[in-house]
Amino acid sequence: MKSAEITIRSIQHYLYCPHRWGLLEIDKAWAENVYVTKANLMHERVHDPEKSYAMRGKKVFTSVPVYHDLEPYNLYGVTDCLELTRDDSGISVDGSEETYHISVVEYKPTKPKHLEYREDDLMQVFAQKICVDYVFGGDCDGLIYYADVKKRIALPLRENFEEYDTRLKQILQEMRQYLSEGKIPAIRKGQKCSGCSMKELCMPSIKPIKNFRAEIEKIEGTEL
Repeated sequence: MKSAEITIRSIQHYLYCPHRWGLLEIDKAWAENVYVTKANLMHERVHDPEKSYAMRGKKVFTSVPVYHDLEPYNLYGVTDCLELTRDDSGISVDGSEETYHISVVEYKPTKPKHLEYREDDLMQVFAQKICVDYVFGGDCDGLIYYADVKKRIALPLRENFEEYDTRLKQILQEMRQYLSEGKIPAIRKGQKCSGCSMKELCMPSIKPIKNFRAEIEKIEGTEL
């Protein structure tokens, strides 16, 4: 039996917070805040087909669907951006006589403090690499572009391929186990929730009742 398909994007959600991922994927819950809205607006601009262009020795395509339909991956998703740079030792794309080296570029609104990149973002791009290499061939690079600092960070995907590949397979196995059981992962110890759009759905604030008797009377509409 073929394993359940996993979206590339959901890998990032799972690593950021397994409990949040469970609310999204299993409970089908959703909420937005300013951070989500900001990221959505940025991705809308990036995924605009009119942003694709070609210049001497380089082609840039946005919103490119990719997949890997073999076990244990069975992944699919859409890349923010694929950059094809002319390379004599590269690969042919769509039967073109020219050959190119492919780079995956993932856009993020904000660079993490004190880090070059977060693990959840890196694994999202690595999953994209697995799919891009499967669809187009070759051995693509992966980069993250942080909009707030206007900076690209090259990810060590080739150097650590075996480590990341083992980690990805482990993550996919965990996700599929939760999905098959319909079980939402527990809140991770030390999870930072202050900026999460799902905070009120996950941990709703409880208003203290100063006069419990008066509140009961309001509900029942009668004097006790």
